[in-house]
Amino acid sequence: MNPKENLETAAKETGFKSEIGVFDGVSIIGGIMIGSGIFYLGSYVLERTQMSMGLSLLCWIIGGIVSLLGGLCFAELGASCPKSGGLVVYLDEAYHPIVGYMFGFTSWLLSGAGSISAVAIALPTALRGYFSLSDFAIKVIAIALIVGLTAYNSLGIKQGKILQNISMIAKLIPIFLIIFGALLFGKESPDLSFIPAGSGNVSFSEIIGMIAFATVATLWAYEGWTNLNSLAEEMKDPAKNLPKALLIGIGAITLIYTLFNFAIYKVIPHEQIVNMIEGGNLYLGTEAAKSIFGSIGGSLVLTTMIIAMFSSLNGMIIAFPRNYYAMAKEGHFFKSYGQLHPKYNVPTTSLIGQAVIAIVLVLLRNLDQLTSLVVFTGMLFNVLGVVAVIVYRKKFPNLERPYKAWGYPVTVIICIALFTGLMINSLMEDPITALIGLVVPAIGVVVYFIFDRKLKAEKNAL
Repeated sequence: MNPKENLETAAKETGFKSEIGVFDGVSIIGGIMIGSGIFYLGSYVLERTQMSMGLSLLCWIIGGIVSLLGGLCFAELGASCPKSGGLVVYLDEAYHPIVGYMFGFTSWLLSGAGSISAVAIALPTALRGYFSLSDFAIKVIAIALIVGLTAYNSLGIKQGKILQNISMIAKLIPIFLIIFGALLFGKESPDLSFIPAGSGNVSFSEIIGMIAFATVATLWAYEGWTNLNSLAEEMKDPAKNLPKALLIGIGAITLIYTLFNFAIYKVIPHEQIVNMIEGGNLYLGTEAAKSIFGSIGGSLVLTTMIIAMFSSLNGMIIAFPRNYYAMAKEGHFFKSYGQLHPKYNVPTTSLIGQAVIAIVLVLLRNLDQLTSLVVFTGMLFNVLGVVAVIVYRKKFPNLERPYKAWGYPVTVIICIALFTGLMINSLMEDPITALIGLVVPAIGVVVYFIFDRKLKAEKNAL
């Protein structure tokens, strides 16, 4: 089985256009991953490491390594099985269609649409300090963003990637300005030892627990790298370009996150950081920008946050509908979701359906609780995706693999162990929320069997 032949066959059957290159892929990954969280998630990491700058930077690096190891696995899966839908397809073929369906259904009903609606609301909310925006006005703007970007991306993947590339570059410029400004003009000498601040004697096991808990916080910032695989059929030579985009994108973002947090420590004294966090001011990145550039720094951060959220929103609107398309092509979802527009070659119904659910969630809005319910489930599906590399090797030994996960099986096993450990840590920290989150994929199982019964009835009628 040749991946290029697979893609050519898929292209003939579906009509997807191969428009995405390596840089485009990196922009899609980076666009989704780098949001406003870069300016405040460092506070959570510091809190969880008892204000240890050294441990917090270590956690950012570990979070990047965990994501990179996962990226190696997804690179192998994507290169050998370049189909639209990504994880939906891998879980289908490695285990059973119902497993991929649970992931896709959870994304469709809650996590995917919920992420879109949350970012759409967060974007105008960030402007509230500058404009008198009521809750109603924020919802109107959020809905307008969802509708506008959905309509724009319905015009084809080429248009979507152009906007993604422009917004990605636009948000990196101010981030680099803050990093280099801090490194050049920062006067602080941060303590990078691995000892929690003011905690006295801390056992090795306690430090390991802190690192695990804080690394989970960094993974919120790294979330999003799995989405490029959903666009595999629309990539130019995915056997080569998908692995390159994944590894370059995750590696570069790990470096950016680590340098950005180090830059904060070079500018803001440790005592001031502690006081800010204890006082509820989590936006350390904003304070660092103000310290370097004065009053302009605040405007620089606001501009960066707006562009970052816009880029993230556009990237998610592009990527998620391909999962629902894959569910429909498998046969257990609405048939219209599996159809492409005859001119623009995108899953138009899937895009529109996603927008409708996202708008409903904007109107209902209590997304803080809703999205937290699927964090544990998302990690579970990621683990199953990584394990799928081993399953694929056993189940499809003759499948051509243009790219193989480096260090297999050791790196894959390490990745599984790390993801599993973090998942167990999340379960222990908040077991009720984690278990309630499993309700959504459980509903997916019921819906799967409803469609399955309908399919069998249609076949029997023939």
